[in-house]
Amino acid sequence: MSWKWKLAQKLEFIWWQRYFRKKDTSVYLDWKKRYWQDLLEKQSGFLPLPDNSMILDAGCGPSGIFLVLEGNRVDAIDSLLDKYELLPHFQPENVSWTTFRKLPIEGLKETDKYDVIFCLNAINHVNNLSLCYDTLVAALKPNGYLIISTDAHRHTYLKKIFQMIPGDMLHPVQLDIHEYEQLLTERDMHIVRTSLLKRESIFDYYITISQKKAS
Repeated sequence: MSWKWKLAQKLEFIWWQRYFRKKDTSVYLDWKKRYWQDLLEKQSGFLPLPDNSMILDAGCGPSGIFLVLEGNRVDAIDSLLDKYELLPHFQPENVSWTTFRKLPIEGLKETDKYDVIFCLNAINHVNNLSLCYDTLVAALKPNGYLIISTDAHRHTYLKKIFQMIPGDMLHPVQLDIHEYEQLLTERDMHIVRTSLLKRESIFDYYITISQKKAS
């Protein structure tokens, strides 16, 4: 594992600790569920999600989309799950439909298992980007859907600076949206939709829905 990734993981958990410090647990979790439900509703015309789907929440964090996937069979993986157990906002006992595993995305070994894979706000945290895309695509069933959300650089010159001199230590991966999309199309994924969710001075925040072609 690279030193940048190891440092980013340490900083990530410190960020969560500080973020949760002044947040009431029940109020936060209610808000987070509404956030995920709203996201799913806005993407529903492009993402079939029938009950009893086999779903992966990759890089799930302490309060990932697994919170609102009741009625499905959900696996949730994250390399910091043992750390999240120290946080009151992580409540696996309340999401009985979810099985948790402490595992980086690169460590995923499943093939043709999942109907839907969510990788939300996680792909720019990984150690080996190409391997992550390989494992996520391999884990999808034919015709399955991969949903990735991430911050993407708006300006080429700033992207190059961030890549050379880390200006965002929490995120080892620094790409623009076209490069993220290329990582999908290179693996024969069909891009169904890319949506701009939020615009900021340096980054745009996108969600991309792609579908695995039937073999």
